[in-house]
Amino acid sequence: MRIGLLVLCLALNIQAANYFVIVSGLGGEPEYDTQFAKWAQDLDRELNGGADTHVITLSGPAATKQQVEQALNKVTEQASASDAFALFLIGHGSFDGREYKFNLPGPDMTGAELAKALNRIPAHRQLVVDMTSCSGAALAALARKDRVVISATKSGTEKNAPVFARYWVDALHDPAADTDKNGSISALEAFRYADRKTTAYFETEKLLATEHALITDTANAIGVRDPKPENGQGLLAASFILIRAKGDGAKVLPPEKQRLVSKKEDLEAKIDRLKYEKAAMDENDYKQQLTALLLELARTQAEIDK
Repeated sequence: MRIGLLVLCLALNIQAANYFVIVSGLGGEPEYDTQFAKWAQDLDRELNGGADTHVITLSGPAATKQQVEQALNKVTEQASASDAFALFLIGHGSFDGREYKFNLPGPDMTGAELAKALNRIPAHRQLVVDMTSCSGAALAALARKDRVVISATKSGTEKNAPVFARYWVDALHDPAADTDKNGSISALEAFRYADRKTTAYFETEKLLATEHALITDTANAIGVRDPKPENGQGLLAASFILIRAKGDGAKVLPPEKQRLVSKKEDLEAKIDRLKYEKAAMDENDYKQQLTALLLELARTQAEIDK
């Protein structure tokens, strides 16, 4: 019965509209404000396309609790049952042992408040990607039937700013994420790609892993690291398409572009490592190194976008 419903959802995907809400929360420090906003902009660029796609992106001072609620209310008014909806949260989260909160300018938004707003959205197919610190603590509130929920951390005790968001964005344009080679990127493919890249990042940088992504799409509040038929997880995520196949098939980057993408990933890894080492560094030295890396990253991204 479940498989039959998923096949029906796939068929409806052809005519249905996609509603995406992206929120870049409070950074706390200038470099995080910039980084979170950039990831949100990059995600907006990757997801935007086609008359049936509607994207709302909030970042900086505009990403207040009131604005988030208004954005979700707008989707509630416009979306229908056959549509798809996804919410992407980027930034910092907190957990006091009882309640998860998404950190925003002004009042924070709790997991329960997010769930209440999402439950009013009529779209039957839903995806929530919480890429904040402590996001694992939000699974219990957000998990629901017909909703895929992904968290960057496995619990509310993983408090460092995650790098998962960077690799989630990369998954939407890197042909390597398209494991079934059909030209489309599903939520399951993006999750596996981002999780694999995040794990590799900590191993390459010889850092203790401070984030472990989880996914649940069965209404179970306990997420898994490795969705597969044996644990019953991943079927709904595999049917939730984020990037659709173009008429000419999957995007294949020429060798020069691939080299630039690799360079970009290396620069981002260096920036993240520099942030980890900030406390032990001279402030002026830290700023000089960070500025040089950010400038080189901007030049590399400009070359990629040509």
